[in-house]
Amino acid sequence: MNPDNAPLRTARDSHLLILEINRPKARNSLNEAVLTALNTELVAARHDDEIRAIVLTGAGGIFCAGADITNFDAIRDQSLLGDRAALGGTIWADLGRFPKPVLAAVEGLALGGGCELALACDIVIAGESAKFGVPEVKLGVIPGGGGTQRLIQAVGKSKAMALLLTGDFLSAQRACAAGIVAETVPDGTALEAAVAMAQRIAANSPLAVELAKDAALQALETSLAQGLEHEKRNFHVAIHSADSREGQAAFLAKRAPEFTGK
Repeated sequence: MNPDNAPLRTARDSHLLILEINRPKARNSLNEAVLTALNTELVAARHDDEIRAIVLTGAGGIFCAGADITNFDAIRDQSLLGDRAALGGTIWADLGRFPKPVLAAVEGLALGGGCELALACDIVIAGESAKFGVPEVKLGVIPGGGGTQRLIQAVGKSKAMALLLTGDFLSAQRACAAGIVAETVPDGTALEAAVAMAQRIAANSPLAVELAKDAALQALETSLAQGLEHEKRNFHVAIHSADSREGQAAFLAKRAPEFTGK
């Protein structure tokens, strides 16, 4: 990890990039420094072939308690079409369409913008005591990082409306049952479990993983017929790749494959 006082600490673990929001005294709330650092790391990771998966977490046993409300005045002064830096720009959108797998390791609170970060990730691993929620209505605002859209995609209209309109929290167990969380683990082990899963993902063909993710995300935005056509195109890209030939050769030779992402 980089300096102890960095708003976002980073670490490399083989083909993994671990990003840790590091404002534990502020419950890892999102300010401009965190969002700027997160954007910088995502841009760099997108073009780094050595990185095959990203794990996003928070320091001090808390994932992220949402936006730093001291930034609200700066946000209020901006027009809809103006500079949106204080809102994180396109962080949530970039996470949602990031080509490489992004896993969230959630301990403690994932509220507001923190819940939206988790929803934008591909896979969420949560400690048993974690809590999720979008309580913005209690502050007189609404989610601004995709919460109204991704929550309905994740849990359906009725459950999403209940969360959005009451501001109530959801336990990790209920979040898992609803589809927000992939797996719950003992408190304090979410990062370990997320890293282990990310390592299993990174051992696969980077190209195949990217194509599978890309095809799966089409299901959220297109008709079934369009999604099936997109899947077919991605399948043909994969089957003609060097990774495909290597994977099949390794299987027949009963050895571990050496994927290159090509």
